[in-house]
Amino acid sequence: MIQVRKSKDRGHFNHGWLDTYHTFSFSDYYDPKFMGFRALRVINEDRVAAGDGFGTHPHNDMEIVTYVLEGELEHKDSMGNGSVIRPGDVQYMSAGTGVTHSEYNHSSKTPVHLLQIWILPDRHGYEPRYDQKSFSEKLKTGSLIRVVSQDGKEDSIAVRQDVNLFVAQIKKNNAVTYSIDPNRSAWIQVARGDVVLNGHTLSAGDGASVSSESVLELKGLSEASEVLLFDLV
Repeated sequence: MIQVRKSKDRGHFNHGWLDTYHTFSFSDYYDPKFMGFRALRVINEDRVAAGDGFGTHPHNDMEIVTYVLEGELEHKDSMGNGSVIRPGDVQYMSAGTGVTHSEYNHSSKTPVHLLQIWILPDRHGYEPRYDQKSFSEKLKTGSLIRVVSQDGKEDSIAVRQDVNLFVAQIKKNNAVTYSIDPNRSAWIQVARGDVVLNGHTLSAGDGASVSSESVLELKGLSEASEVLLFDLV
């Protein structure tokens, strides 16, 4: 079964410095039908104005994954990490028992476009940790690339939850397929372009929950589409 969540139905706020869309309930946006999906709690699509960003603020007991689509994001945290995240990079921060961080647009001229993802950990009380990897070269292959997993398989980033996150950059008329265990579910999020998921047309910003399906096919309709696939218990 596939249920589509259209981009236009997401929560939307434009704060001037931040233009943001919320797939699930977040901050001032509340929809009891969309509180998350399995362990997936937040998918926010953010566009941050040049030179602006999120000042230092705290988190705890949340697995936070950031994926940059365009521009550059500058990160600093209380663990002593400081870095710049660019397209094709995946940033991971396990907030655990508590961490503070800031995220700013690294550019003084152009906006940064990113996806901020929150995943519930498999338990509370972990020590905070940080990781960051570039998958730019692998993504050029056009196949589904595992960027996050529980055990770090295929050189992915290891997170504290039974979840696999794949990213695919799909050219027009090309397709990728994914076999999913019938006891697991999936969430598809289209980051850019247009694709067909098992007969359902999805465009940038659209999402879809998947259950009781054995094979997923994603076919590109645009010259360049980018899709995130979450495999969840």
